[in-house]
Amino acid sequence: MSLQENVRSHRRRMGWTQEQLAEESDLSLGTVRKVEQGGSVSVETIHALARALETTTSSLFASEAPAPVHEAEGDGPKLTELRRALMPPVGLSTVLTEPTEVRDLVSIQRDIDDSNSLYHADRYDSVARALPGILRAAETAVALSEGEARQKAVATRTSAFLLAGKYLTQVRRYDMAYHALSRAILDAREAGEVQLAATGIVGMGWLLLRQDRFDEAEQLAAATAQEVEPRMSTATPGQLAVWGELHQRVASAAIRNNRPDVAKEARRMAAQAASGLDVEHVDFRQHWSTFGPVTAETKRIEDLALIGDARGVLSRLTDGPASPKGLKKLGRPSPNNWARHRLDVARAHVLLGSHQDAMDELTGIKTEASEWLKHQSMARRVMGDILSRRKRTLTQDMRDMAVHLGVAG
Repeated sequence: MSLQENVRSHRRRMGWTQEQLAEESDLSLGTVRKVEQGGSVSVETIHALARALETTTSSLFASEAPAPVHEAEGDGPKLTELRRALMPPVGLSTVLTEPTEVRDLVSIQRDIDDSNSLYHADRYDSVARALPGILRAAETAVALSEGEARQKAVATRTSAFLLAGKYLTQVRRYDMAYHALSRAILDAREAGEVQLAATGIVGMGWLLLRQDRFDEAEQLAAATAQEVEPRMSTATPGQLAVWGELHQRVASAAIRNNRPDVAKEARRMAAQAASGLDVEHVDFRQHWSTFGPVTAETKRIEDLALIGDARGVLSRLTDGPASPKGLKKLGRPSPNNWARHRLDVARAHVLLGSHQDAMDELTGIKTEASEWLKHQSMARRVMGDILSRRKRTLTQDMRDMAVHLGVAG
């Protein structure tokens, strides 16, 4: 069934008119009519409808064939080298790979570590250039090794695939990202590296969330969290971080799927994992991203943003782990997580009519993570709202930001 049919069916089940659904979902009547007439709306709008209709967001999604995709001119050749290294042609008896120099695992891992640092420093072009060589070198190392040496080479290749999956998910090349993360998880399982496999599943959960596959993201992360649940008294920081990250994925999927009770419990479990860490912990060989008390708090704030509680978002900024005092004591989360949190703050300011405060947040993010910001649909929505709601003349900063994000004024 289509989205319009699903919404109409649920609305009639509730015995509501379109006007009543608009009131209950805090949407305009025009938006409800647009949905029921087959118009295109954001996932956030579908969330609001699901909450009002007391159903999951997933139950409203369309199951019909998608509209044709018109690729942007010039997009095809991008990432060609990475695509060739990650997904070489497979024939009857051979895989067409390009020759590469034989390198030791230490140097390959060093390049992976360096590229992870580049990724978190917002240098995506550098990561894209480095990845093909890393992947080919890792593949060659596996092909030329046997026994225990092969197991170590497979573990190194796992880390290369994890890096590729992280980067490709961020730049929204989801099919390539799925391939990389699947290979990472399978490699880690072969090498007996449970921690690495669970890290790959954290990444897979993020990818599924990006594709609005909420049921699958929740189920996968919950099942894995149960399998790797550590003994709190003896757990390493990396084990606590992975376990906490998995619960973060459960919560993020559940809140988007209108399952607040599940989300609340998962956030509680994530906070329990974070409480075992004195500060934000970062070790990309051990887990997906930075994790700790501040990360857990910013994700709780994200839940408030998703349900439109702008005042709730802002109320948590003056005290607690995400406050200036908390950051000084506990450390900052990963640049991506912190920037995502600041987008939630910007969105809250827009909802309350504080356009300049929202712009201050966007400008701050652009200063620290200009490339990251361009890939964020939330940033474009925030900027679009500023342009549509502001009654006074736009400032130069607003015009510059609109151009940076590709938002029409």
